Amino acid sequence: MTVYRKTTKMLLIMILLIAAAFPVNVFAATGDTNSIEFESSAKVEMTVGQTPKQLKVYANLEGSSSKRDVTAAAVWTSSKTDVVRVVNGLLTPVDTGTAIITATYNNAVATLEVSVTHPFKELTLERSSEGNYKLGDDEETLLVKATAVGGESATAKNDVTEEAEWSSSSTGVLTISKGQITLVGEGTATITAKYKGLTATFKAVVQLPYSALVLKQSGKEVKELEMLVGDNPVQLTAATKATADSTEENIADKAEWTSSSENVAKVEDGKITVSSAGKAVITASYLGVSKSVDVYVRAPYEALLLDPSGDQSLFLGESLQVKAEMRNAVNSTVNESASAVWTSDNALNVTVTKNTPGAAVDASATVAAKAVGSAVIKAENLGVSKSFKVTVYPTITELTADKTELELYTADSASLPKVSGTKLDGTKLDISAEMEWTSADEDIAAVKDGKLVAGEAGTVTITGKIKEGDVSSSPASIRSASVQVKVTVQNKVLVLIGPEDAFGLVIGEEKSLPQVTAVLENGDELDVSDTITWELSNSNAVIKQTASGKTVKGLIKGSSSLKGTYANKTISVPVTIEQKVVKLLVEPAALELNIKGSKTIKVTGTFSGGKTANFSSSMNWVSSNPEIATVKGSSVKAVAEGTVTLTGSYQGISATVKVNVVPKLSKLTASENKLALSPGGVKSVVVTALYDTGKTANVTSAVVWTSSKPSVATVNASGTITAVSKGTASIKGKLGNKTVTVSVSVK
Repeated sequence: MTVYRKTTKMLLIMILLIAAAFPVNVFAATGDTNSIEFESSAKVEMTVGQTPKQLKVYANLEGSSSKRDVTAAAVWTSSKTDVVRVVNGLLTPVDTGTAIITATYNNAVATLEVSVTHPFKELTLERSSEGNYKLGDDEETLLVKATAVGGESATAKNDVTEEAEWSSSSTGVLTISKGQITLVGEGTATITAKYKGLTATFKAVVQLPYSALVLKQSGKEVKELEMLVGDNPVQLTAATKATADSTEENIADKAEWTSSSENVAKVEDGKITVSSAGKAVITASYLGVSKSVDVYVRAPYEALLLDPSGDQSLFLGESLQVKAEMRNAVNSTVNESASAVWTSDNALNVTVTKNTPGAAVDASATVAAKAVGSAVIKAENLGVSKSFKVTVYPTITELTADKTELELYTADSASLPKVSGTKLDGTKLDISAEMEWTSADEDIAAVKDGKLVAGEAGTVTITGKIKEGDVSSSPASIRSASVQVKVTVQNKVLVLIGPEDAFGLVIGEEKSLPQVTAVLENGDELDVSDTITWELSNSNAVIKQTASGKTVKGLIKGSSSLKGTYANKTISVPVTIEQKVVKLLVEPAALELNIKGSKTIKVTGTFSGGKTANFSSSMNWVSSNPEIATVKGSSVKAVAEGTVTLTGSYQGISATVKVNVVPKLSKLTASENKLALSPGGVKSVVVTALYDTGKTANVTSAVVWTSSKPSVATVNASGTITAVSKGTASIKGKLGNKTVTVSVSVK
């Protein structure tokens, strides 16, 4: 017992010493709150009118790695309740501003910044132009401003150009960044700006300010250049026009010049400087348009030029003078015709003879046509050569075109006529390739790129002549000859309009071809019945030419089709061929109809062979007064009271139907409904009819009378009732489907 007491005493002393040496909080109880923190420490952004947002706060507990949700237990405050209110962590935005939200729990505090703005409800784009741009426009013209309504107040306008997200639907046309447009190429693109869930767009059209570039040297258009190493620089100009009527503008200093091979030729502002032998393509580009020129750079003594250049055509007996010129030094050309070696690969056809220079002729060579065929003429000097082909044609006495007239439609094109020449032996030779054509009126038809192109409607003559060539002496007389071709340009036909119904024929009989109207491209209408070309699909009928014109004759019963062709359009008309009808039977021959009533007419036709057929819908009935009765097909409809005659025909046999339209009987009334008579007594009854038109009429004499007991009372046709003997009888009058009854009592 004593030992235990001593032990307990020692433990108490140790506890007291430890408590004195260490603070109380060092040994805080497990579960005490160390700190609190929000679920997210990021700044909260809210908009006025937004659904309230729930915040959560968690406590970090002593001795535990988990966190406790103390949202409901914490004390919540807002530094600016006019900006945002907080209840149990639930934030409600009130107005624009910034507030600090504080949560307190067991003396632990956590704060969070909340920013409130008005929602952005409208995004607009402002630009200096209407969306039409041209490459080269200045940056100020290409600026777009984005304005959003909202933020500090519901009506505040904010420039959000820098913050908006910009995009282009076609970056090959334009790009945009922070409202600044950069034009790239021709086309259409949609510019889109997005900000805070809002989107605004507009369509931008980018055009080229110029249609084309033309490269010129000394005022003349140039497509290729021949230069020697060491030549002086060549200055090109780049000319362009905004429109066909604009003044030409030199933009050499504005264009971007490039060379495909700078070790051969360099270019700066249109000035070409050559460095070494080879080929370079010099290109000028300016605001979307570009043009190139091929530059061939040769070493001195390597360039041999022939004048005239290119392949030549001669007739027998003709000749031409050719010069061979050589670039013998920088910027120098010398006539080397006398030094050159001239050869023909077929001297039987073409010879070449070097001329001796003298006062009358420069150094040159004579190329002479000796026989029909071809030869290649070559000039060689100092290791370089140049050649061209000579084609020799026989003597031709006459030119003939394969066509003397041509027909075209507006905007169409056609091959030029083929031309043959008549040789001395009378045979023909195709010489089309040597012809040069001109038009008397290019507005109607013009010769372009080897084709005949139609313009506006009209007639024009085109003339073909053999190309002049470079003949130097004794030109063939055929070179002065020409051929002429009449060209008619017509408006295109939009549609051909013919009969709506099938075209009927009778076996053995002839009939004029259908009437056809052509509607032209310019809106005019033209009766082409006499000029349209017809053909039949089979032999059930035949087209005949008579003194008065073409007709079509039925041959065999059946069907066919007439195909008509006029200009660029065709029309098809179905054809029915049948036997001759000798008689028509119309049923009924006369009709009586009530107003708005209708009835069908049946027509039976008898053919010459004895067979019959129903032609009810083929009679083409016509009413003499459509205001009383109309007819469509075989159906007759009553319109108003009156009488009309319907007239129809088939294969020339006519028929008529009389139609009587009467009002509909609605009701019959008698002047007496009950009579009391003595035997021998007499009483007349008047019957009145009421029609659907509202009209009334005395129809007593038209009524059919009967007595149920003639032994008691009788009635005559005029409605007079006579009592006979005692009793009762029923007197009944009937008209159409209506009746009237009179009760008679005889006493």
